Amino acid sequence: MLVRHLSFFVTLAREQHFARAAEACNVTQSTLSAAIRKLEEDLQVALVVRNQRFIGLTVEGDHLLAWARQILTDYDSLREDLSGLRTGLKGTLRLGVVPAAMGAIGFLTTRFRQAHPEALIEIRSLSSRDIQKGLDCFEIEAGLTYLENEPLERVRRLPLYHEHYILAMGANHVLAARSRVSWAEAAGQRLCLLSDDMQNRRILDNLAASLSLTLRPVVVSNSFLGVCAHLRQEDFASIVPHTFRHLFGGTPDLVMIDLVEPVHRQAVGLVLSDRDPLPPMAAALSRVILDADLESAVSAAEARAAL
Repeated sequence: MLVRHLSFFVTLAREQHFARAAEACNVTQSTLSAAIRKLEEDLQVALVVRNQRFIGLTVEGDHLLAWARQILTDYDSLREDLSGLRTGLKGTLRLGVVPAAMGAIGFLTTRFRQAHPEALIEIRSLSSRDIQKGLDCFEIEAGLTYLENEPLERVRRLPLYHEHYILAMGANHVLAARSRVSWAEAAGQRLCLLSDDMQNRRILDNLAASLSLTLRPVVVSNSFLGVCAHLRQEDFASIVPHTFRHLFGGTPDLVMIDLVEPVHRQAVGLVLSDRDPLPPMAAALSRVILDADLESAVSAAEARAAL
């Protein structure tokens, strides 16, 4: 009963409306209200500020919300773990992935599915800051993000591969016939880049600054899809991770050229909540990673795409 009541409470905190929360929990509003009152009686504190409607949580309610999320996550993990002992791992693995790592996520999920064919996978494109929030609030089991630049807190880190950068452009671009391009030359192009709320962009800006350069994009987007949509238009170019060569290499009207002077490498890897035991999905993913050489897999795919 306590678990059910905590579930109602977390839903109410999310919906911030008694009727919507009741609908989400598939119960009547009176049932949900009675469950919240029972929690308050058991804990001997007021949890919700209310008059005729939901106003917000009390200070005690905010504290309970953090505990409730953890208790519900642990309860679900316990059920998944016990069920997995009988029938194999099922359920959904929820992953937060920074946009720059989307080009490599398939290498990771394919290996996970091979090991756990009954499991489902949900991928969310998130900033590194949102990955931190997702892990802290138990909304995701793991994140794929940068490990060394702006490192996350309260996480376990599993290195996967090192990202380096290429200049992408249309086949008619003035630099399209080159085999290499310097950062100084790239900075002078008509650029389309990620917006500066994305860590990839902040990495590029910092690298450019270390070379006494400034990146001045004409177009910015919080999605690489928005960036790539411009590469066939006018004379746009973009600085993208080398994993995008695997995704778009071999496309006749797109050219991707290595950026040099310097060749910069950035560690990318998996982050998991620093908890023991790990939730079953997170633990299973970490075991898969230990047996996988993603650095070699990504490099081999890039080489094939470059042919």
